[in-house]
Amino acid sequence: MPGSNSTTDAQVNGLSGASPLADLPPCGGDARQGRGGCSARQIADSQISSRPSRKDLSEHDRERVLTVTRPATDFSKAEQFEALSAGAATTIAPIDRQIFSQFSANLPFEAEQNFKLGKALFEKLWVSSPSSTQASDGLGPLYNARSCESCHPRDGRGRPPEGASDSTSMFYRLARAPRDDAEREMIASLTALNFPDPAYGAQLQDSAVPGLSAEGRVAITYTEEQVRLADGETVSLRKPHYAVAGLGYGPLDPTTTLSPRVASPMIGLGLIEAIHEADIFARSDPEDRDGDGISGRPALIRDAKTGAMMVGRFGWKAQNPTLRRQAADAFAIDIGISSPDNDRSHGDCTEAQTGCRALPTGVQERLGPVEAPDPVLGLVTFYASNLAVPARRKASFPETLRGKRLFYESGCTACHAPKFVTRRDAPHKEQAFQLIWPYSDLLLHDMGEGLADGQQVGVADGREWRTPPLWGIGLTQTVSGHTFFLHDGRARNLTEAILWHGGEAEKARNAFAALPKDDRKALITFLESL
Repeated sequence: MPGSNSTTDAQVNGLSGASPLADLPPCGGDARQGRGGCSARQIADSQISSRPSRKDLSEHDRERVLTVTRPATDFSKAEQFEALSAGAATTIAPIDRQIFSQFSANLPFEAEQNFKLGKALFEKLWVSSPSSTQASDGLGPLYNARSCESCHPRDGRGRPPEGASDSTSMFYRLARAPRDDAEREMIASLTALNFPDPAYGAQLQDSAVPGLSAEGRVAITYTEEQVRLADGETVSLRKPHYAVAGLGYGPLDPTTTLSPRVASPMIGLGLIEAIHEADIFARSDPEDRDGDGISGRPALIRDAKTGAMMVGRFGWKAQNPTLRRQAADAFAIDIGISSPDNDRSHGDCTEAQTGCRALPTGVQERLGPVEAPDPVLGLVTFYASNLAVPARRKASFPETLRGKRLFYESGCTACHAPKFVTRRDAPHKEQAFQLIWPYSDLLLHDMGEGLADGQQVGVADGREWRTPPLWGIGLTQTVSGHTFFLHDGRARNLTEAILWHGGEAEKARNAFAALPKDDRKALITFLESL
């Protein structure tokens, strides 16, 4: 919590401290035995019936946490510590284009070197193999970006391609449905999230090393749809239509779905990882027993290394339980670099892409069996986990507070949960027991047909998305130079983003659309202060 002392050394490796849920038996029986007959959704729902509790807190702590995380009822002034979105880790550095690249304010001095080393690796440009720069080769052979920073410019939000610009910070996830009982069992047991296209793999790579053809490129067209609000104002929403241009390896499988994704901002990720799973489960209501129309549920993931059941927190479908895993998958799929947690040195090349599989990798035997051996992955993970959330701007201004009240009254907080207190036993003490304000419940919600991608990812179906954190959203223009929002960047501003909400969020969306213009402006002012 604000003011908490944080003096211990940061560890380079492993922020995977979230408690595994391995002992919770889904669909009855022993969790360590098979799960025959259970669907992925049944497994998730049965897990929810056995909610974990916060054993990291004393009884006194629990009372404190309950008190400070109660929803706001007084909108005449800012809540205590509200301006410090990330607790003691909040940065108060000047607001400029680099504001998302600051380290946590409470990061010990001795840990700053690891942060800077991680930053250098995050920005490192990888090259194809073989190369004289053996510490930097291994790119691809098929890839979307040459560095992490390419997709997350200045650690901010990506964007869809506009005009002739490339699509580096946006890509297509590819997946097909299970074909037989064996594959359906893999989905049901959570040992697979979905299945890649047989020719193109899990992601469409729009770049390739010299001598190899890229897989294709994202092609987007938009049509405008007019939405009339209650006060008569009309807003135009652009509806995207997706295709693939220049397929280099034959047709896609007829059942393969395309899911466009833009890169998310990098701030506050270590604190997201430090939210106790009990607090995520506590807000889930898959059967909507309270009748409020909101039925969020956690994305349960089986850890690839240990087999333990964990809560997904990262990615648009919450498909990764830890930040280290998220980083390892991005290295392998986006850049084509293998690491100890994802040893695919040919990246996303499939067996059908024989030319790609025949190319050399960047593995150096003297350094180990992967292209990015330890401590590379650990340092990048450490960097990502300690990118600070900026302090709120104008949090106590009357217009902001009015917008905050309207945000609550419109029902937005049903999914965009304002605050949590992170776990006391977090692996890094600077992230432990902090009052944070991410404005997300980290649960999966049905967002309606308008935002559906039709792609299953584990327990998430084609209409479900994780509630994205909102902290820092008001600085998108400052950091990233644009205001494109949602998973595919279709919304050109916050008003459009809200009006795209459907499904479980439609009631809140309609409440916003029914507000007078001045009230809508106040609500947007509140969002811009986050």
